[in-house]
Amino acid sequence: MRRKLLFLFISSTMLVNAQGFRDSYNNHELRFNMGRFLATSAIESSYEYYFTPDTSIGGTIYFNGDAHKNTGNFGIGPNLRAYFGYNPKSGVFAEAFALYYTGDIEIDNNFDTRSNKYSTTAIGLGLGRKWSTFGQKLTLEITAGLGRNINIEEFQNNFIYRAGLSLGFRF
Repeated sequence: MRRKLLFLFISSTMLVNAQGFRDSYNNHELRFNMGRFLATSAIESSYEYYFTPDTSIGGTIYFNGDAHKNTGNFGIGPNLRAYFGYNPKSGVFAEAFALYYTGDIEIDNNFDTRSNKYSTTAIGLGLGRKWSTFGQKLTLEITAGLGRNINIEEFQNNFIYRAGLSLGFRF
């Protein structure tokens, strides 16, 4: 009788220690920034890998047909995110990001207009909020960030901004 009670006690404690969610479930996410596409016609896509339920690392790449926009016509960069909340892989997050981007700036002088090509790097911080479906497959994200250019030219702005409304898919 004691052996049966001991076995029942040990097996019940093993069940109590089970996790509420699977750590290795849907650790990869692809996103499309539909907010940026609607506002500027730039195509931006991101990838995110969750190495814990509260921390992820990822990357962003974008293309823009107009090289004269604030963030140029091409950009690529990594980010590191920390999530704060009760649900895994969602909630309020803070991120640190870096961005390498290229573009053109037109400068009007009294007599002529000059186009200057540039490539620069920026680092910055951002905040956002992510919602996910019950099955952790689809996500909706709102994000905003501010970065500072490291190697600026005299014709460039010192700061860049990032903003987005993104739809994502986890696998």
